[in-house]
Amino acid sequence: MWGVTISQQSFSQKKNSYLLLFGLGISTLGDFIYLVAINVLVLKLTGSAAAVAGLWIIGPIASMLTKFWSGSMIDRLNIRRIMIGTDIIRATLVAIIPFFSSIWLIYVCLFCLSISKAFFEPAAITYITSVVPENGRKRFNSFRSLITSSAFLIGPAISGALFLLTTVHISIWINAFSFVISAIMVYLLPNVNTEADETGGRLSLKILRSDWKEVFKFSQDNLFIVKVYFLAQFFMIVALGMDAQEVVFTQKVLNLSETDYGLLISLTGVGSILGAATVSFVAEKLSIRALMSSGYFLVSVGYLVYAFSFSFWTVAFGFMVLGFFNPFSGTGFMTFYQNNVPVKMMGRISSIYGIFQSLLQVIFILLIGFTGDIIPVRYSILAASTLLLVLSIWQIKLVVMPSKSGYFEEESELQSTS
Repeated sequence: MWGVTISQQSFSQKKNSYLLLFGLGISTLGDFIYLVAINVLVLKLTGSAAAVAGLWIIGPIASMLTKFWSGSMIDRLNIRRIMIGTDIIRATLVAIIPFFSSIWLIYVCLFCLSISKAFFEPAAITYITSVVPENGRKRFNSFRSLITSSAFLIGPAISGALFLLTTVHISIWINAFSFVISAIMVYLLPNVNTEADETGGRLSLKILRSDWKEVFKFSQDNLFIVKVYFLAQFFMIVALGMDAQEVVFTQKVLNLSETDYGLLISLTGVGSILGAATVSFVAEKLSIRALMSSGYFLVSVGYLVYAFSFSFWTVAFGFMVLGFFNPFSGTGFMTFYQNNVPVKMMGRISSIYGIFQSLLQVIFILLIGFTGDIIPVRYSILAASTLLLVLSIWQIKLVVMPSKSGYFEEESELQSTS
């Protein structure tokens, strides 16, 4: 009888994980289809490269304006309802974009979309941590990484095919529909914090101030977690800054064509899919420490190969390496974060830390772009890739400290059946 109960519980947990993966996966695929479509739509509407560039500024600005208070709401309200509500809001906003002929109305819609995303993402992390048992988080994160990597490669390809067969508007509406499917999948999942239905109250400056103090107190009491977190985020920010200069580096420095650049991006996507698939198969055998150490170090090696490249094939090799090992670091870090941050504070911590992350992201992208106009792009990329290597070694040093082994302990896979 006890064995049957455990079996039913295990089946229910797996069903919930698959439903959540499917919903998030469909939404992510729609995002990548939409990403290409919205750029094409704005370019057709305005004919301005500056207007297209403006699309990339809206997200970080909305994030910084929203995240200093959104975490307090996420931790006090029902996170399942937040996810469903923001999915429906995003579906509606995306669906009406093709009806606008004014770039400013589109910008307003995108700003509201970014606000919704600032709620959805921390809520999703909290919900995943609550629904997926500790001994299944590594595997879940690896599958999610696989889905995201696949969407990165397949989404733009689908969008391009849709342009040939239909219109840009259809691509955008497909993204809206993907949010509806995501909302339905979340609706089929269980409530995990039903007490929030009664405790969710109004926000005030006093509450916000108290929440910020609580997050800073948690940070002071858990400096190791904060160090690992911000090293991981700074690593990602430096990598994003380098990615922003990829076109300039490959075309101006290496004299590669647009076709070559497109192929390089595809090869990175292939490497990422292969890496995520590998992680999903070996997740139970590799420790969080092994995933993080190998992932961050070898991603930095991939960027170094790219920085020292003088031909298409050396760049391709570097991109394949960093693409392959990126899911290793991502899966390891996300599992570490979920296992060490209290679920009841996760919305506030994700959001408040996210403010500093967005600010650093804007500063570093501007910095690397600015230095590219003063010194040769090759030197900027070399300096950034060297910084990545230093950050990866620093992260490894933290991760392998014997005294911090408790932060990386994992619930035994056999515990649920003992």
